[in-house]
Amino acid sequence: MIGSIKGNITLKQNPIVMVDCNGVGYEVEVSLTSFQNMPSIGSSVSFFTHLQVTENSQTLYGFEELSDRSLFRALLKINGVGAKLALAILSSMTVHEFEMAISSDDSESLVRIPGVGKKTADRLVIEMRDKLIDVEGHAGIEKETESNNARKEAFDALLALGYKLSEVKKIMANIKSDNKKVDEILRIALKQADN
Repeated sequence: MIGSIKGNITLKQNPIVMVDCNGVGYEVEVSLTSFQNMPSIGSSVSFFTHLQVTENSQTLYGFEELSDRSLFRALLKINGVGAKLALAILSSMTVHEFEMAISSDDSESLVRIPGVGKKTADRLVIEMRDKLIDVEGHAGIEKETESNNARKEAFDALLALGYKLSEVKKIMANIKSDNKKVDEILRIALKQADN
């Protein structure tokens, strides 16, 4: 799979950016936000990518941030959400805005996105709750590390103990998990929760 691409822009035709990489031109489909932020033709650009292969086509999607790609991939796992709709969501709001909408059960702001109806918005709110930790956990790095696994286990444990998602996210945001084990993270989290 093509994980990233770096080269010079040779063509910009919304939503496609053509990237010349050592003499080979790659058509990269990007969100409207990314397209508007693109430098001029001839400039150097780099993307984290997701290659989607279907029966009739191969499409390379490009993202300026790892967290954008992580959210895109998480959205593709939701029933009824395809690549076009996932890209429309990223064109309409940032990862942080999306996380806030999900954690506050704000399906109304999702309905404003072109292509998202009431049923889809409700499904996104319900099904994306569990996936948000994955998006956040991958904001800095894409691969799973022991630290991320420990953090996710601690996150899940706090939810199992009955803490609300919004409380757990707030607590976990204040904990640096630099190579801490699950029990260490939980100990710190429970102390914070009691204060």
